[in-house]
Amino acid sequence: MAIDLVTKFLPYVDEQFATESKKSLLTNQNFDWTGAHTVKVYKVTTSKMNDYDRKGTGSGRTGSRYGEVESLDATTEEFTLKKDRSFTFVIDKLDKDETGQQVQAASALARQQREKVIPEVDQYTYGVMCANAGIKPAAVTLTSANIYDEIIKANNELDNAEVPETGRYLVVIPDVYVLMKKSKDIVMETDISNELRVRGVIAMIDGLSVIKVPANRLPAGFGFMIAHPCATVAPTKLEDYKVHEDAPGISGSLVEGRIVYDAFVLDNKQKAIYYQTQTETPSAGQGET
Repeated sequence: MAIDLVTKFLPYVDEQFATESKKSLLTNQNFDWTGAHTVKVYKVTTSKMNDYDRKGTGSGRTGSRYGEVESLDATTEEFTLKKDRSFTFVIDKLDKDETGQQVQAASALARQQREKVIPEVDQYTYGVMCANAGIKPAAVTLTSANIYDEIIKANNELDNAEVPETGRYLVVIPDVYVLMKKSKDIVMETDISNELRVRGVIAMIDGLSVIKVPANRLPAGFGFMIAHPCATVAPTKLEDYKVHEDAPGISGSLVEGRIVYDAFVLDNKQKAIYYQTQTETPSAGQGET
């Protein structure tokens, strides 16, 4: 006797894991692209300091006691938005009905944003920051024995470049964060405000807010990065998502989305980004004695 066993489908969707974006902590929205696709920003030079000629015996062509009169250069940086991305998909009415209402336009759109849009924007933005970092030392093999020295050295480089001391962020991949936790020299401050924790900060070290980002959103060979948000402008000019019910030729929901974005590192603020690459992927056992 044959028995057909019952197959039960639960009202549950096996969602993929997805990390929320931390891009807003590392970048700024200081420029306005409203009504324009390109923004130009002036860079103005300065004049050298002189010894004031109190007796007026200087040899300057103008006879100025303040020194030779100089002209200041005013050049521009041009930022044109390059990323104009989109997606579209259909949810048929019967698909929605015959999956127990588990396939719906609203949840599918949220899933698309979480698993596709946010990771793509993050990956692009972090790539621009790493490529245009003003301080990029030679690659090293990061271990639990040297990770603290490398971070302190990086922070010192930003100090010497006169980058603002407050508001700096340390970006690490999970494997490097493991090395930090295993380091005998690092004592991380984990008593941070709930507001920072909600936004993605997990600890503080040497005045740096620590952020952990998945390795697949960062360039290959990424070790760590220290960045001040003043260096990178990351505009999103347009973010448009639509759900059309019963669009022509479709029985169901047509979902469309478009996002126009980019990221730019300002020339005069490149040294506010320190990017350390590594020669090999760290492992939990590295640096142990």
